[in-house]
Amino acid sequence: MSQFITFGLPKGSLQEATLDLMKRAGFEFTVSSRSYFPTCDDPEVKAVMFRAQEIAKYTERGVMDVGLTGLDWILDSGADVVEVADLIYSKVTTQKARWVLAVPENSPIKEAKDLQGKRIATELVHVVEAYLQRHGVSAEVEYSWGATEVKVPDIVDAIVDLTETGSSLRAHKLRVVDTILETNTKLIANRAAWADPWKRQKIENMAMLLQGALEADGKVGLKLNARNEVLTAVIAELPPGKMPTVSPLRDHEGNAIAWSAIEVILPQNTVRTLIPALKRAGAQDIIEYPLNKIIY
Repeated sequence: MSQFITFGLPKGSLQEATLDLMKRAGFEFTVSSRSYFPTCDDPEVKAVMFRAQEIAKYTERGVMDVGLTGLDWILDSGADVVEVADLIYSKVTTQKARWVLAVPENSPIKEAKDLQGKRIATELVHVVEAYLQRHGVSAEVEYSWGATEVKVPDIVDAIVDLTETGSSLRAHKLRVVDTILETNTKLIANRAAWADPWKRQKIENMAMLLQGALEADGKVGLKLNARNEVLTAVIAELPPGKMPTVSPLRDHEGNAIAWSAIEVILPQNTVRTLIPALKRAGAQDIIEYPLNKIIY
């Protein structure tokens, strides 16, 4: 009987970014709009899609062996899972997202203690309740099913909402009072699955490949050749701290010639100025190529 792991993928706003990351890591999923069970080109992976809010609890219960969800939902659900790897990506940026306490621009609320006796709307109810408790504040926290920004000031006094860029808050004329939590996606595992040697190795392999795919974001590889007499000048054009691989070139008989090959990994946004500079310094045969993964 073949072995496999059950993988929980987030459905909704994080879905496309997750599927793209998985593809770059080497796992391509085919998703039907009518099905919650995507197929994977790796026969050892059986996938199921849930809302990110549910994945931590279902992983704890063993509905799935491994899943992708946010630190926020792990904390809010109180799920007892293995946090295998941090994967900092989202639908918009490659930065951590923030759950922020926000109020209308003209609100008298300036800090946590001003929430005493107020009403707050959020999806992250338990985390917000813990925040209020830490500040010694008694306030009503109600679950918001969405469109949280439009509930102030007519329905609630404040909201706690997830933001990546802050643009939605600004559009609704809301002011950030405090950051409740910084969050990012995590690869998590069921504890029984983690204790199984085969499943653990499979999960660790996936973590390595996913982290390698994220590490390659925004980076490219450069290959170029240079005559040895200009090699120092060419390398000097590379950004500080970048240690290239330099290999002597040889002729068809294996004899060293007066040329060297250089290879280096760089941020993609640097090459538009770097390639002309390398060319002027004497580099030839310059090739820029994309990267799927970088494993350190």
